[in-house]
Amino acid sequence: MIGRFDPALTGRDCWIRSADGDRTRLPTRRWLGGARITAADRHVDSALVGCCDGPTVDLGCGPGRLVEALCRRGVIALGVDISPTAIAVTRHRGAPAVARDIFGPLPGDGRWHYALLADGNIGIGGDPHRILRRVCGLLRPGGLAVVEFSCPGTGICVRQIRLETRTEAGDWFPWAEAGIDHAAGLAGETGFDLLTTADISGRHLAWLRSDVRR
Repeated sequence: MIGRFDPALTGRDCWIRSADGDRTRLPTRRWLGGARITAADRHVDSALVGCCDGPTVDLGCGPGRLVEALCRRGVIALGVDISPTAIAVTRHRGAPAVARDIFGPLPGDGRWHYALLADGNIGIGGDPHRILRRVCGLLRPGGLAVVEFSCPGTGICVRQIRLETRTEAGDWFPWAEAGIDHAAGLAGETGFDLLTTADISGRHLAWLRSDVRR
């Protein structure tokens, strides 16, 4: 997966093409954060990180805007992304990050207080159950995951997608989506309890508590 989203991490115009022909523009400005994002985007970002008052890992951190926001508040935070470009951009912002596969060994495994899966990253690897189980394993018992889901009615689906710019097309890889109406079921099947959900500026967030008994 190295480099698949790299053009988007530097602000280029990018689209996701699915195997069925659908083409969707990526919100690259939102991902980069800073002065580029709207008031609505800031509202969502505040909700994503607002409860995080202890060590937090951002999985698939991309260019690191959420890690930077946490560090500015004095919260211990770490970005994780498989892309060296993402890690370089995040570190350039003054935020710590490591270039790792999130399914492999990671610093603080089993001890994080909070974990973030924002910007559709529940789709990483094409299996929402697998990634949520991994997140649960990264958290301490009773830790909290803040997860962005797709809109109600999306279902749980896996598609082959690729990134396209105005002049280039990447390789195909699996990506998943999960509607917010499946948050409770997915939580219960992966070691979490669903605490609450929210629709904020048209985006859908869920707060999942890892089982304190594990």
